[in-house]
Amino acid sequence: MRGGGAGTRFWLIAIALAAGAVILVGICKGIVEDWIERTRGRKWPTVSAVIEVVSVAFMEDDIPSPKADLDGSYYKATLTYTYKNPEQQMGDYSRDFAEEDEAKAWANSYKGETVKVHVDPSDPTRSVLREEDL
Repeated sequence: MRGGGAGTRFWLIAIALAAGAVILVGICKGIVEDWIERTRGRKWPTVSAVIEVVSVAFMEDDIPSPKADLDGSYYKATLTYTYKNPEQQMGDYSRDFAEEDEAKAWANSYKGETVKVHVDPSDPTRSVLREEDL
């Protein structure tokens, strides 16, 4: 006796379409988040800030991969800066790397550097260090 039929085929197609929709939503969400990050704070006034602390953290991918060689883990390098507007404020900027040495070299190259950050005029505790300002 063979299983399947129109009902089984319908559910397989429905599951495949649902999985495709979830993947598409994830891709679109990533694109929108990247766009927001690139444009956020672009028109805010700038102030000088000093990169006080640099760090690198290993970010383990908790999603199991069907292929052992496809590990989604990475290293997150973070630059923490301080600025006065009007009081001492703090913010950070992060970037992801595949290799720990590369992440450390990048982060350490900015330690102590002065950069310009964009500060939200309605809330001076919110700021953005944009990639093009590094």
